[in-house]
Amino acid sequence: MKTFLTRSSFLTILVIVAVVVAIPFAVSEFFKTGEFYLLSQRFVDDLVARLHGPGRLRFLLQPIVAIVLGARDGVKDARAGKPPFLWGLAFRRSDRADMVRTALLSVRDLIAVAILLDIVAQLLIFRMVHPAAALLLGPVLIAFPYATSRALTNRVTRGRSERISVTEAV
Repeated sequence: MKTFLTRSSFLTILVIVAVVVAIPFAVSEFFKTGEFYLLSQRFVDDLVARLHGPGRLRFLLQPIVAIVLGARDGVKDARAGKPPFLWGLAFRRSDRADMVRTALLSVRDLIAVAILLDIVAQLLIFRMVHPAAALLLGPVLIAFPYATSRALTNRVTRGRSERISVTEAV
């Protein structure tokens, strides 16, 4: 029996459903309080509460997994002769689309899980979900560690291979 729903597409659908279900509650809260949650002092206070509530381990595990995935892709980039990730995104227009595509393929499931975990943590801690916060915090926990790890690993790998080739030539 063939299944048409891959793990990635299932996670994507689950994220979309969870966010869509939470939107009406966020909109009604906006009308009640008159403030946008992401721009409020309550958001900052809730960030601190997330560090101490259920799901706090994800603030360690998700960036660690992102660093490992970034290191793996950085080594691949170096072996393929591609520029370091952040440098390529900023200054190499010809490489930009491929770099973004490979990055998204590497971390898409991790980002989906990060968003879902944030939604679950919000439900457990606050008894409500702020979808914009989940869509912001989940990817931020992944994107920065992944990008820096991929760029640094590329530079280190290229530096090592250049030193090895210089010593072999001597």
